[in-house]
Amino acid sequence: MEQCKKTIFSMFFSLAFLLSSPLISITTTTASPSPSPSIPAVFAFGDSTIDPGNNKGLTGVSAIFSGDHPPYGKDFPNHIPTGRFSNGKLATDYLVSNLGIKELLPAYRDPALTDADLATGVSFASSGSGIDNATNAIAGIASTARQLKYFDEAMQRIEGHVGKNRSQELVRDSLFVFSTGFNDVLYNQVLGTIDIHQSTSYNATLPYQDFLVQTLGSYVQSLYTKGARKFGVVGLPPLGCIPLLVTVDSMLPSSHMLQRVCVDRLNQYAQDFNTKLQAHLTSLQQSLPESKIAYFGIYDSIMDMVTYPSKYGFLQTLQGCCGTGLFEVGPLCIQGMPTCLDASKYVFWDLAHPTQAAYLVIANQFNFTSASV
Repeated sequence: MEQCKKTIFSMFFSLAFLLSSPLISITTTTASPSPSPSIPAVFAFGDSTIDPGNNKGLTGVSAIFSGDHPPYGKDFPNHIPTGRFSNGKLATDYLVSNLGIKELLPAYRDPALTDADLATGVSFASSGSGIDNATNAIAGIASTARQLKYFDEAMQRIEGHVGKNRSQELVRDSLFVFSTGFNDVLYNQVLGTIDIHQSTSYNATLPYQDFLVQTLGSYVQSLYTKGARKFGVVGLPPLGCIPLLVTVDSMLPSSHMLQRVCVDRLNQYAQDFNTKLQAHLTSLQQSLPESKIAYFGIYDSIMDMVTYPSKYGFLQTLQGCCGTGLFEVGPLCIQGMPTCLDASKYVFWDLAHPTQAAYLVIANQFNFTSASV
């Protein structure tokens, strides 16, 4: 059974590979609001959930990790595919808008990014990345550790723009967001494409979940030593309700065969991980004077949307808007592919990523000023 699951997952992954060559109550405004005095900038690190286009233009194998083509961006301003894996905005876009910083959180690798843009925050996130360096080696994209080095580069530019003293104040007052871990779990625990014992950083004496949690904590600590004090860390979503994993499970011999229902064992895995993450973040905050670390339970947000869709105006919960909604993503979700008529009625845009409407719900439920571990 286990080998059967891995074979089916690998089939989906390989198919995509072959075709890949080429948190807060929000009011969206058109004008750029004045910066918030308490949080002047947001810097984000992680995967496709908060990548606004850092993987844009990737070719070959890595093209699967870029959403820089239609129908992505279908409902984004001017209907532009920016590299965001959604039909529109991400939760981090709504976050900076609500904080009064700016309308969107741009990609660090955007060639049009100015020093002034940089000083109010960017996302370093890279689709396909993870906490474990072995995860990132699969796609050759920017690991979370590499994203931290990009932050060092960014701070040199910011210091040149606003001066050393102001740049230090900026780091101290800014919010640093992490949203990562899904790909580590998908590739290692589900797909089985990573030999974790070959990871250059994995300590085999630790359970893999513990290794991921502690490594993520070390990234927070690294930023703390550079002056950061405010952090927002996102937990794992309900893995068993992700359209791709629902699709694969429905193809396996089981009591739910040919039925689209959430997979309990995968959801339990995510809950176990999140429990460990919260405990570690609590300990970490206690050991880092003046730090504030907010844990964001995206698991509960998405599960509530899936369980009570009408509460949010959704009609479809376990199927993506793009194509059949069963397994399309990246190079399988392309121009000419049929999409649902109204993405705002769907929780998911493609096989794994929420719609703009769902990201808005997620952002509405995150309030850093009152949240903590």
